[in-house]
Amino acid sequence: MVCDVAALATAGVRGLQPYQPGKPIAELEREYGVRDIIKLASNESPLGPSPQALAAARAALDDIYRYPDGNGFELKIRIARRYGVEPAQITLGNGSNDVLECVARAFVTAENEVVFSEHAFAVYPIVTCAVGARAVVTPAVDWGHDLAQMRAAITPRTRLVFIANPNNPTGTWLRRVALEEFLAKVPDHVLVVVDEAYFEYVQEPDYPNAMGWLERFPNLIVTRTFSKAFGLAGLRVGYGVSSIAVADMLNRVRQPFNVNSVALAAASAASEDEAHLKRAIDANHAGMNQLVHGVRRLGLAFIPSVGNFLCVDLRRPAASAYEALLRQGVIVRPVANYGMPNHLRVTVGLPEENERFLKALAHVSGS
Repeated sequence: MVCDVAALATAGVRGLQPYQPGKPIAELEREYGVRDIIKLASNESPLGPSPQALAAARAALDDIYRYPDGNGFELKIRIARRYGVEPAQITLGNGSNDVLECVARAFVTAENEVVFSEHAFAVYPIVTCAVGARAVVTPAVDWGHDLAQMRAAITPRTRLVFIANPNNPTGTWLRRVALEEFLAKVPDHVLVVVDEAYFEYVQEPDYPNAMGWLERFPNLIVTRTFSKAFGLAGLRVGYGVSSIAVADMLNRVRQPFNVNSVALAAASAASEDEAHLKRAIDANHAGMNQLVHGVRRLGLAFIPSVGNFLCVDLRRPAASAYEALLRQGVIVRPVANYGMPNHLRVTVGLPEENERFLKALAHVSGS
């Protein structure tokens, strides 16, 4: 007897494609025999984690035979102190993606709709379709969120809106007044997730800190992560901050012990190391300037970004350039799956990595 596994899966899951991460270094070595590889594909911090975080992670290894603190008490206390919120407002996740999934599972059914923008983070359609809801994708404007279109897309069936600020993979961002006005107009039956995974990197004076609006908008959830500026991508630690009532619902569906003990210890220590965080932010600012100036010298267009990555427009399908960069040991990210077939996304690296990418790009783009 042959079992039709696809027929057993839910309709939403059957319509999905697996998430495609940036190519690992080891995979490139296996496939092409390339050595001396730089990876600028996954928006990781080139400075890595805080020394304090590494020390805390090593110390936590002595207790890995025990389950972690399922409530994440110490980390919640530090997050709460850092941002002036209550620990009961915090939901910890195995990366902020985990929190996004908890939101969908806690509040969205197959009868509901979820609104998000074209070119937005790939996890939004994944969590939407996984619960059987209808994804409503609104057209982008200048590669970013069009809040007027998103507001117009809200119906009585809408339960959730995802907004990435800044957005991945485009690096575009929403200004304070525009986002605040949008939140004020969202009906009470709709939750809004403002995904601020790249919050620490943004240096624009008009960029909003959505966490400051939680008291005004009880339907608001703000998500952040330790994977980017804090340099803990491999440990997967993220969190959401919301009203206590929303957090209570999220923690009902959150898996027990979803953040491991080493990750909890490292994130707690990282949150206290302001000097290392500042170094990471300053290095990103300098590296972004280096990439922008270099891409301009090549005569190529790009999408202005306030994250730790830049989308470069090759003015033709980017697949062959991506492949050619791989053969030179430079891993970047093709973003055709985001509806951007002519773009490559490159993460800001160390100065020498940025320069190597620019030289390789000049070679493969013919600039």
